[in-house]
Amino acid sequence: MAAGWLRELAGDRIEVRSAGSAPAASVNPAAVAAMEEVGIDISHQVPKVLTTDSVQASEVVITMGCGDACPYYPGKRYEDWKLDDPAGKGIDEVRPVRVEIRTRVEELIASLLPQGAPATPTQR
Repeated sequence: MAAGWLRELAGDRIEVRSAGSAPAASVNPAAVAAMEEVGIDISHQVPKVLTTDSVQASEVVITMGCGDACPYYPGKRYEDWKLDDPAGKGIDEVRPVRVEIRTRVEELIASLLPQGAPATPTQR
């Protein structure tokens, strides 16, 4: 969901990589449905394993509770977002997570892009 929001809100102004320390076989159907409700299609996404190469190629690494399983490199900006895990939950429980992720993504974008950067075309 975070990658979907980031792509939607930042467009091509920020390169997005999404991976996990122990990714599921497929994207959570409730997360797909929750994002579809706001017009964002993440159904085509495929969970990927977080690699050292992807961390090294990134300026900012957002983790969601992976602890020691995530590679750490000095000089990278790390943020650990403590969120409810939507795995195994229904859409009613996933909606608040979607809202929290959007808020955090908006804050991330504001911290990465200079003031006065073009506004996003989507206002949701």
